[in-house]
Amino acid sequence: MAAAALQVVAYAAMSPAPPFPVLCVFSVVNGFGIALQDAQANTFIASIPRRASTNMGILHAVYGLGAFTSPFIATQFAQMQCWSFHFLVSMFIALLNTGTLLFAFRGKRQEFFIPEPSPRSAAGEPEVQHDTSTKYKKVLGHRAVQLMSAYILVYVGVEVTIGGWIFTYLLNERHGGPSAGYVSSGFFGGLTLGRVILLPLTKKLGYNLAVYIYLALTIALEFTIWFVPNLIGNAIAVSFVGLLLGPMYPISMNVATNILPPWYVIRPTNLLVMIQTVVSVFYRMLGGSIGFIAATGQAGSAIFPFATGALSNRFGVRVLEPLLVAMLFLQMIIWFFVTNLKVSRTE
Repeated sequence: MAAAALQVVAYAAMSPAPPFPVLCVFSVVNGFGIALQDAQANTFIASIPRRASTNMGILHAVYGLGAFTSPFIATQFAQMQCWSFHFLVSMFIALLNTGTLLFAFRGKRQEFFIPEPSPRSAAGEPEVQHDTSTKYKKVLGHRAVQLMSAYILVYVGVEVTIGGWIFTYLLNERHGGPSAGYVSSGFFGGLTLGRVILLPLTKKLGYNLAVYIYLALTIALEFTIWFVPNLIGNAIAVSFVGLLLGPMYPISMNVATNILPPWYVIRPTNLLVMIQTVVSVFYRMLGGSIGFIAATGQAGSAIFPFATGALSNRFGVRVLEPLLVAMLFLQMIIWFFVTNLKVSRTE
């Protein structure tokens, strides 16, 4: 809730169009709030022991729905003199979000809603506090976490770069007008649909093969946007790119829950205590791992669009498509290492 409240403060400060340095500072505050909520939401959903893939798909489809509607609002404000007033709309949504979180969670911790078994209590022993520094040292030092973080870093970078820069690309390279801003809505609309309608196909293909197929088709579509100078054709291709990219984030989170080891060393004499210990430690370590992976993705949403802007200032916005193709190939390479990762269940 504190993270959601930070967004309210940030949007309120940005709405009167303050000087650019102030705008940058509150953009950082806003991004910090978003990153915290993203990590917490993914951790919470990943910790629910039932219908993991469906729950993750719904979570990220709702994200895509929000991203789909926002360009419609932003494009309208972009044509007005008081363009910064669109932050008031964002502030209202952030207030709504804060109120919803307060109503749903009532300030309670995740363990209240998804109880973790306490093996020592079950055995009549006092509970012990786990060393937080040791926990996160294990999380950050594990190869599975590092590879998944790298994959999500690039994926979110691709997603945000397309969503943020495709309008400028179509405006300058395809001579589109202000209405080209709606192409971003088409991209995020495809993203939303992909996380819902491709779910049965993804399950049928299997996560590993599905990602390879979706990435290959996405690269092919990016080549058409790069080499076919047609505004309408490019706009349609961007929507299909969103459709194919859509399932990849939920897939990666579901795969993460399978390849991340539970990090336990158990020597109990009671079978029930052993089972409860495995479950309890697994969910604690899983939560930290998923949170770190999701937070790394937010770093990608800052790094890659910034790099695109820096390159565009020097070489023009035409660098967008070759950069995206390179990033998608890099994503495929990282996925290869992820899918060939052998995890010892006793780590």
